Amino acid sequence: MTIVDSQTKGTAPASRPAAVATDLTKVYGTGDAAVRALDGVSIEFAAGRFTAVMGPSGSGKSTLMHCMAGLDTPTSGTTFIGDAEIGSLDDKALTQLRRDKVGFIFQAFNLVPTLTAAENITLPIDLAGGKVDKEWMKTVTDQLRITERLGHRPSEMSGGQQQRVACARALISRPELIFADEPTGNLDSNSSTEVLEFLRRSVTEFGQSIVMVTHDARGAAFADRVVFLADGRLVDELAEPTTDAILEKMKQLGS
Repeated sequence: MTIVDSQTKGTAPASRPAAVATDLTKVYGTGDAAVRALDGVSIEFAAGRFTAVMGPSGSGKSTLMHCMAGLDTPTSGTTFIGDAEIGSLDDKALTQLRRDKVGFIFQAFNLVPTLTAAENITLPIDLAGGKVDKEWMKTVTDQLRITERLGHRPSEMSGGQQQRVACARALISRPELIFADEPTGNLDSNSSTEVLEFLRRSVTEFGQSIVMVTHDARGAAFADRVVFLADGRLVDELAEPTTDAILEKMKQLGS
């Protein structure tokens, strides 16, 4: 099944998708033990849009994200981020692409415990030898309400504050695309809402492109579009989703 994103009313058309997968297959193991995590997935994620990826456990959600982000190698098929074909890049070029054009937000925060919040945020740029845009950093940290916490280390912050630092780190280099893998999975409901509201604003106000893997229907309802996987295949999608509509779709999938 091929699913191509369509723009919702009031959204300017993008010149090219933020990411594309064509006939993506991922098989783990061999012979009788082989597991087909992705089974011929073709999908486009439009630029300047917030897309949620959902499905039952083992449906291939995270595998799809990891293959499209260059964190895992598909068995077959092609993936693009912008104009760059992931499979054609050597290790150095792939590292540079992920550093310069892609932001990541993970469930486990992945902050360096010995660094302050500010140092964690600027770490990708510092490692690349780049220059931090101080005005942009202030804009992002003000939006996330962590400006007053920039001198604190992760152990001195709540889980919600740590995830907001991770969001700022993902945005600091103004990447073309952000992949978020269960970004609210370790947060309470209030912190989850704060993170999701920021992700929504980053699309609406900053024109960011976001692909978020989630099992949370309420969180997915913040997106412009939800795509559903089952058994490694794309099976459905919702535009302008509501929590109730998402829950109904997940019920049909047996989640």
